[in-house]
Amino acid sequence: MKADLNMTPRELRHLIRTGEFTEPTSGYCPGYAQANLIILPKEEAYDFLLFTQRNPKACPVLEVTDVGSRLTKFVAKDCDIDTDFPKYRIYENGIMKEEVTDISSYWRDDFVAFVIGCSFSFESEMIEAGIEIRHNTEHCNVPMYMTNIDCIPAGKFSGKMVVSMRPIPYSQIVKAVTVTATLPKVHGSPIHIGDPSMIGIKDIAKPDFGDPVTIKDGEVPVFWPCGVTPQSIVMNVKPKLAITHAPGHMLVLDVKNVSLKE
Repeated sequence: MKADLNMTPRELRHLIRTGEFTEPTSGYCPGYAQANLIILPKEEAYDFLLFTQRNPKACPVLEVTDVGSRLTKFVAKDCDIDTDFPKYRIYENGIMKEEVTDISSYWRDDFVAFVIGCSFSFESEMIEAGIEIRHNTEHCNVPMYMTNIDCIPAGKFSGKMVVSMRPIPYSQIVKAVTVTATLPKVHGSPIHIGDPSMIGIKDIAKPDFGDPVTIKDGEVPVFWPCGVTPQSIVMNVKPKLAITHAPGHMLVLDVKNVSLKE
């Protein structure tokens, strides 16, 4: 089976599990939510859970797994955390050591996985509202940037927020804000609109994660909190071991976006 934009989440997860699909997931399974990931040892899980509660726009938690469990219980059935993201990143002492498509060989019985809402989820809602998603049009990954925005610390965890950017025509900015604000569990409304330097972005043509996209005349860069923020936190705090998704390579859930609306 080849990957089709309109296949079911379960079908796409099975393609990912067998290694047949390793690409960014934006645009796939429209109407269904997607999710970011961070996996930490149990001894650090409480502090990180507290961090997510204090920073819900950047880290809206959709599910936390039982200690040592590789399976999700609520956001998706027949879903294995070890295999069902297209790509993962292995961080040791805050340094990204490896990017892999399967983390079974790394799994430990003391691991806790955090499934975190993703802005890819609200893109189908934006498209329905007549707003173009430029990275889909240009067949690349969404641009993501480190910012100067401080997250609220919790325990050992602290650091800067990461944002994703979508160019929006000036006439559609209110619509984009309104549409995304109804979905706070997948980051909700933008954190910043306009001048990138105001949030510490020096060159919008050089994202820290993902790919650059065209910004046309009459368009404004709009920035949303991003679920890659935990990777920024990991790089700042430097835990001995952490596993995340690779930016843009998400878990596609069985949960529909409409169920996440306020």
